[in-house]
Amino acid sequence: MEYGSGGGGGTSSGGGGDPHDAAERRKKRYHRHTANQIQRLESIFKECPHPDEKTRLQLSRDLGLAPRQIKFWFQNRRTQMKAQHERADNCALRAENDKIRCENIAIREALKNVICPSCGGPPVTEDSYFDEQKLRIENMQLKEELDKVSSIAAKYIGRPISQLPPVQPIHLSSLDLSMSSFVGHVPNSLDLDLDLLPGSSSTIPGLAFASLNLSDIDKSLMADIAGNAMEELIRLVQTNEPLWMKSAIDGKDVLNFENYDRIFPRANSHLKNHNVRIEASRDSGVVIMNGLALVDMFMDANKWQEFFPTIVSKARTLEVISSGVMGSRMSTLQLMYEELQVLSPLVPTRQLYFLRFCQQIEQSSWAIVDVSYDITQENLYSNTSCKVHRLPSGCLIQDMPNGYSKVTWMEHVEVEEKGIMHRLCRDLIHSGLAFGAGRWVGTLQRVCERYACLMVNSNPTHGLGGVIPSPEGKRSMMKLAKRMVSNFCASINPSNGHQWNTNSGLNEFEVRATLQKSTDPGQPNGVIISAATTIWLPVPPQNVFNFFRDERTRPQWDVLSNQNPVQEVAHIANGSHPGNCISVLRAYNTSQNNMLILQESCIDSSGALVVYSPVDVPAINIAMSGEDPTYIPLLPSGFTISPDGHQLDQDAASCSSSSNASTIGGRSGGSLITVVFQILVSSLPSAKMSPESVNTVNNLIGSTVHQIKAALNCSTS
Repeated sequence: MEYGSGGGGGTSSGGGGDPHDAAERRKKRYHRHTANQIQRLESIFKECPHPDEKTRLQLSRDLGLAPRQIKFWFQNRRTQMKAQHERADNCALRAENDKIRCENIAIREALKNVICPSCGGPPVTEDSYFDEQKLRIENMQLKEELDKVSSIAAKYIGRPISQLPPVQPIHLSSLDLSMSSFVGHVPNSLDLDLDLLPGSSSTIPGLAFASLNLSDIDKSLMADIAGNAMEELIRLVQTNEPLWMKSAIDGKDVLNFENYDRIFPRANSHLKNHNVRIEASRDSGVVIMNGLALVDMFMDANKWQEFFPTIVSKARTLEVISSGVMGSRMSTLQLMYEELQVLSPLVPTRQLYFLRFCQQIEQSSWAIVDVSYDITQENLYSNTSCKVHRLPSGCLIQDMPNGYSKVTWMEHVEVEEKGIMHRLCRDLIHSGLAFGAGRWVGTLQRVCERYACLMVNSNPTHGLGGVIPSPEGKRSMMKLAKRMVSNFCASINPSNGHQWNTNSGLNEFEVRATLQKSTDPGQPNGVIISAATTIWLPVPPQNVFNFFRDERTRPQWDVLSNQNPVQEVAHIANGSHPGNCISVLRAYNTSQNNMLILQESCIDSSGALVVYSPVDVPAINIAMSGEDPTYIPLLPSGFTISPDGHQLDQDAASCSSSSNASTIGGRSGGSLITVVFQILVSSLPSAKMSPESVNTVNNLIGSTVHQIKAALNCSTS
């Protein structure tokens, strides 16, 4: 910050002038404050932009500056801050004005094109007639969409589908919206030994939506909690020492709990048990997506779940406490619910009710903070094996050139395990690899790369007998594979089915299976078994990933291929790592020549996936032609791969990081592998589970595990 100061001594050109008057008339010299002076002035300005005379005198003595200089500095700083705020407000107002102008133009053009379907003339001005016209137009659009879906379905099943029966009008006055009316009309065919009612997957434990009526006092309290959490998050994200230290094991940031408790004192833990464990981690990375797009993704619960299917198994926005400023996400505060998962049946999901608050920090910088808010104390964690309370956590997003962003992520939670943690996953969870910031950042980088590949309008892929004909065909294939991965992740820890355990061999591993009724149009209709087991292998995760994704080694573990060779007939890259790709595989010398295998493999710093599903040739052709793949049924199976979380010393970690075998997690050592199979038991929704089905899925997983161990030269014990 520059300021004016008086000149030095001198004499005037006139004979009897005062030398001090001459010095005042000379041009003033300018110089800059020292870094220490500016830092001290900035810190005082943050606390008090308008210091009184006593404060200015004290600063003058401390910094060796004249009181007049102190006064001018604060005046200039206030003027600068005001100009920055005015520029930001002007930009926001200009964008809002442009948006409104475009909407007005679009509305005028739409009104010009509205015609009467009976006479072809312009519309009349009565509101009732205009509403009727609007309904007619919407009806025509819905009919066109129905015809399109019918044609796709007819092409897929090879014959025209029958016409739907006419829809009977429903009188709202005759509807009984009580829950008892729904229960009383459940058909008897659904009364199985397993209580599988459609729609149960959307149920959130401990919360009745109809009773969620927040008062102004509640909303004010939420705003205060979110504001304090935002201040704490920004300080934790931007400060290194004394709050954060570098780990001697892997170089990651470790929270200094003693300094944290001193700077952010709390009365006590939010969880009552004295055996509460605290997990705190911080990580950062550069992603291929601009800041505003990331903010929009994170503040939308559906996009949030869609963006992180490997971590977020369920997400809902329960209440919008404060909407954004001028149609944007800025200063949005909402109450949310989510379930976080590790892709293993041995690790229970974590359920959280929390406030999410978004705030713009600077012109191209945003912060999003999450902090737990228990809307009800009774039965909040009754169905979970661990209690979790999220302390201020979240991310700082900073725009970079060329559409990139730097994301700094922090996770800080209190955890109380209600049950005994499985021995295989103990190191994975305690090391922070399971739910820590590193997993969020690594997954975010990979998913953003996938979105960037989805938007590229090129034809770099080879299909069945040639090139995929269009960029639309490539995007359709990527959307189909994305839905397959999401379905796979949701099948590992489903909440809408009956789960049981079964042992394979002499307690060699434990299979956990779930029976559920499928009504999703993207899945085969009927009763499906989802079975999974997690095993440990003394093989680095990168080696296991290469083994599973290589079509040349597939006959060594795929028990359903009968050791027949497999050839890749289509390939779509969806990331910078060569293992991040979508493949279409054909098995030779099989009885089902019309079946192909759709497979997606992906890897990042936190783990890897190899997911596949059988799809017939007509369905693949529908996707490759660029048509909507939403109604192509998928029943995916596959593998998840993660480091075992075993802590290494610094020398071993640095030595392993230089080898290709330790790309995941920056460590060597063993891997945790989850094997997942989904099997259609019956196409009848009233089918019951039989012992033969249990034995079939148990033998299928057991044979696969044994072949994997044999191929990788691992012991069967």
